[in-house]
Amino acid sequence: MVGQVFARPEFQWVERRRMLSWIARQVQHLIDWLNQQAALHPLAYDVGVFLVAAALVALLVHIGYVVWRIVRPAMRMGPAKTGIGAAGIMDASGHLAMAERLAGAGHYAEALGHRFLALVLELDRRKAVRFHASKTPAEYVWEAKLTEAGRASLADLVGHLYRHLFGAVPCDAATYASFGAAAEELVRGQPVVPA
Repeated sequence: MVGQVFARPEFQWVERRRMLSWIARQVQHLIDWLNQQAALHPLAYDVGVFLVAAALVALLVHIGYVVWRIVRPAMRMGPAKTGIGAAGIMDASGHLAMAERLAGAGHYAEALGHRFLALVLELDRRKAVRFHASKTPAEYVWEAKLTEAGRASLADLVGHLYRHLFGAVPCDAATYASFGAAAEELVRGQPVVPA
């Protein structure tokens, strides 16, 4: 009975190594070593601290430059092209033109994607949806400020888009044309419902 009690884990008196305490000990050893070097070689220590600080400043400047280049893509682009807005993002007419070029080349499934983006950007201009690059097509159906018939039409277009673009159902010229006609009808015939 006593042997069973002392066999429990809480009575195991072996010191366990904990990662956090090991890291704390290593940091303390580093601080002690740095203090020792500062006392033994003050000039070399000061030069070393200066070099580390200069490297840190250079690293921060480089990180800032890279972030600046990422968030300012318009600065790298040339003059605005037809269908490209001031921020370097294609507008509805640009996506519509891209869809027509892709359809003309026989890439109907890819053309559907650009045709849908043109529709969404036009609905965004009319304040029926709010465009964001990270949204899925189905999210636009949920948030659309359209009549019930308009929401149903948008949901039908999203279904066709998913079927052909993601479901690998073949898409031909007739399917692309009917998708475009339904998108035009949605834009023409649906007033925005106030929120």
